[in-house]
Amino acid sequence: MTLGSIRAIWPDQAMGTRGMGTNEDDLMRGTVGPVPVTRFRGPVLPGGEAADLYVVDGHVTYEAQAGANTVAEGWIVPGLVDAHCHIGLDDHGETTVENAEAQAIADRDGGALLIRDCGSAMDTRWVQERDDLPRLIRAGRHIARTRRYIRGYADEVEPADLVASVTREAGRGDGWVKLVGDWISREAGDLAPSFPAEAFAAAIDAAHAAGAKVTAHCFGHDVLPGLISAGIDCIEHGTGLTPELIDEMVARGTALVPTVMQVDKFPEHAAGGREKFPAYATTMTDLYARRRETLMSAYDAGVALYAGSDGGGISKHGNLAGEVLAMAALGLPAEYALGAASWRARSWLGWNGTLAEGAPADFLVYPRDPLLDLGVLREPSAIVLRGALVGGRP
Repeated sequence: MTLGSIRAIWPDQAMGTRGMGTNEDDLMRGTVGPVPVTRFRGPVLPGGEAADLYVVDGHVTYEAQAGANTVAEGWIVPGLVDAHCHIGLDDHGETTVENAEAQAIADRDGGALLIRDCGSAMDTRWVQERDDLPRLIRAGRHIARTRRYIRGYADEVEPADLVASVTREAGRGDGWVKLVGDWISREAGDLAPSFPAEAFAAAIDAAHAAGAKVTAHCFGHDVLPGLISAGIDCIEHGTGLTPELIDEMVARGTALVPTVMQVDKFPEHAAGGREKFPAYATTMTDLYARRRETLMSAYDAGVALYAGSDGGGISKHGNLAGEVLAMAALGLPAEYALGAASWRARSWLGWNGTLAEGAPADFLVYPRDPLLDLGVLREPSAIVLRGALVGGRP
């Protein structure tokens, strides 16, 4: 079926509100219009049973609907999840609304229909008001040590103010808080924890008391024991993990978002810092060399892994497929890597993991079986969000 025939079945207003112009009021209120009852045919993952899937009033049903038009046939996959993304950020901090809209559209067109924001200097609540943009779970601003993170990104505080900052950001977000666990210390010349272990522990307790979960950027090893023993909910990157820490993560149910594509930049980071910070360069080189062993040790032990593109800043948006492929390239089975960006990730974040009867109609249709060819994730035939066709390739 061509995109032209899809449009004939499904009105243009159901294709989303791309190309809305740059008026901020228009950007805030973009919505999709009502759509007819439609049908999609093919194997439905993760189970793989062939079915006729109907969309009625934005939800999935498998009850036959008279007069439904078949929009697309292929492998049907629950909407992809980018568990580490930064809508609203550019190289220097908060970007414009127009740029943030373009980022969200790129992520959506790349298949990410649910995004866990992992820190943004922009208040992106307006994204949640746009029916044509991905569902967004916000974490507020990064929280970092003063002058120990990328300028313009974070709420920068000293240890005495960490609990207050975490409590404030927990109130601003949607159930997550993002800490900068470690960063390069000019004094040490190497990666070092941003805060003392006891300050991190108090901050995690405060976030939990406020009803929020906590995740943290962690490249090195030294920050991890304190964070994991304090009950942190998730680790980002996690390249400094050891077998003992991995076992504790399994026991505590701590998740890991490894951001493999971001880790692939470690040689570049090492080269950039080698002259001024040779110890840091050595650390980053070693972490990169052990990246596959670390990831596969976590997988083999049973740590829950999820896919995150780290889109934002210097990393481009819309490349979640690249992260899934990178995870598989390091050794994860295709079904696990895809589940880490789809049904398992959706369940982890409190959404319908599968396209069961009555589930929200957020899914993608692919022309080939993604479990046999993960590269097809770059070629969705149809992208359906909130029951509306918002993209896809003919």
